[in-house]
Amino acid sequence: MNFFESQEIARKKTGRLIVLFTLAVLAIMFMVYMVVAFLLVGFIEQDMGQPSVDLFHPTLLLAVGLGTLAVVGLGSLYKIVELRAGGGKAVAEALGGRLVPPNTTDHTERRLFNVVEEMAIASGTPVPPVYILEEAGINAFAAGYSPADAVVAVTRGCAEQLSRDELQGVIAHEFSHVFNGDMRLNIRLMGFLHGILIIGMIGYILLRSIGGSTHRTRRSSRGKGDGGVFILLALGIALIIIGYTGTFFGKLIKAAVSRQREYLADASAVQFTRNPSGIAGALKRIGGFSLGSRLENPNAAQASHMFFSQGFSTWFGGVFATHPPLTERIRRIEPDWDGGFAKGRPAASSARETTARGMAPAAFVGQAKPVVAQIAEPTEEHIQYAGQVLHDLPEPLVSAAHDPFGARAVIYALLIQREGDVRKNQIEWLAQYADPDVFQITLKLLPSAERLKTRERLPLIDLTLPALKQLSPSQYQTFKRNFVALVEADRKIELFEWMLQRLVLHSLEAHFTRGAAPPRSMYYGLPRLRGHLEVFLSTLAYAGQKEMDKVRVAFEAGAQTLQLKDMTLCPLDRCGLKTLDAALDELARLSPPLKEKVLKAGAACIGADISITEAELFRAAADALGCPVPPLIKNAS
Repeated sequence: MNFFESQEIARKKTGRLIVLFTLAVLAIMFMVYMVVAFLLVGFIEQDMGQPSVDLFHPTLLLAVGLGTLAVVGLGSLYKIVELRAGGGKAVAEALGGRLVPPNTTDHTERRLFNVVEEMAIASGTPVPPVYILEEAGINAFAAGYSPADAVVAVTRGCAEQLSRDELQGVIAHEFSHVFNGDMRLNIRLMGFLHGILIIGMIGYILLRSIGGSTHRTRRSSRGKGDGGVFILLALGIALIIIGYTGTFFGKLIKAAVSRQREYLADASAVQFTRNPSGIAGALKRIGGFSLGSRLENPNAAQASHMFFSQGFSTWFGGVFATHPPLTERIRRIEPDWDGGFAKGRPAASSARETTARGMAPAAFVGQAKPVVAQIAEPTEEHIQYAGQVLHDLPEPLVSAAHDPFGARAVIYALLIQREGDVRKNQIEWLAQYADPDVFQITLKLLPSAERLKTRERLPLIDLTLPALKQLSPSQYQTFKRNFVALVEADRKIELFEWMLQRLVLHSLEAHFTRGAAPPRSMYYGLPRLRGHLEVFLSTLAYAGQKEMDKVRVAFEAGAQTLQLKDMTLCPLDRCGLKTLDAALDELARLSPPLKEKVLKAGAACIGADISITEAELFRAAADALGCPVPPLIKNAS
């Protein structure tokens, strides 16, 4: 199953989840109405001496239905918006997570961060912030509303008890959840369950509020008017029962949705690493570890479906289990498994404990069509390539990229031109408006940045993102203003500058803009976006070819892939980067299968022999569509 199929399945599962949630809310509305009608209306009618109780009252049904719908709907919406605004960071911190500084010197944390960086660069995604949960059990999760605000969190037990191969398998599993659209689905699951639970919370509040007044009511009324109090008590108890009954069925929905996604993530991790023993070894170690994957944090239950393995035991055994049994997961990976679990810590393998070293540098050239098929399905070669690039990057730049001050300086250094008046103006701007310490670091890094190989630019940019996300809002606004000023210093935007804007500011905006959500699918056909598609393909054609005849051939190759009639090559002056920005913003609203067609058309337009510049443009465009593209390397099968 490829990235686009997984995204479409996740979208359909969200639709089914909404249907199931709607049915659950309707059932809750009916139960609440019956309770209110029986207790309130029935009591009033009996008090008036009427011999029978008529429980059907249209006005009351409408009022109770709308009230219940408002409570559950607003409760769910509030929780979803809260989690979306906080991103994965909010989930990680709610579970007691501590942010791992990118420049950490702790060996365990450094090894963990290296693995996450390798996975991110190999898959073409921004490097996510990493959190440690101070839990002894072996577990992990990825959380966020989109890849731009995703975080990866692992328990202390996971970081310490697993070998590097096993840890790599776990991280690959979590990256699969990022690719497959599971994170957004998980956020919505948490929101829906919270909305249902609010009914029970209201009942509990009602009991608390009237419990203390019962004695005063009896004493002041001397036995009169107790009926109203007892009606409220009964209503509170009934709401608690209804709320927790709804939660019971909500958990069943959550478990059913989650289990199959875990099998998919396991398979994706094996495909990613080409090392079944890695993730299988992690599962065996959980089975042989005395604490297993258990978590002690009280908030773990509501996020249980996010974890790598079952985080806590359930009263109803496998009914509420959000994960398949360990034995089933292991046998799907290793059919010949003998049933034995691993005990004790693994022996450290020095050859695998650090990033890849001593390998022949992989070539950053290739063909785009296979890369479209590899979106969110990178190979072992990509991991090796990422490890080699990380090893080859100049140490001053890597160290700076891991620090919030240095990360800003790295980006500034990449934007400063090598000579001329523009360079002088850029440096003068930073001297006046940048943080003085950042400015001094920028000057020190300029020589290293100017010697940087072209193929090393994107990985270095990715490394800066976790540190940049540690900036305060005011620091980010200053950084953004300086970033834009450096880009506009020569009054034109170069391709690299545009690419840098898309990759850096796009990711940071999602992090710093509360409530920002990725674009929703709005288009399920290509004809309405013909003009934007013409801009996209024309820009790629002009970027890859110099001669006009070859530009037309390249454009036609992409247009034929889309199978749209009468597509026209845009004049060069209509293919500015701002126009491309607008086109990509609309194309990002396509459904996943149509995004795949668009990227295949872009690949056909670029052709087989791709330069690094074309590869960077292709990746930035794909990133704008929410599709992570692995590095273009030879022999990536």
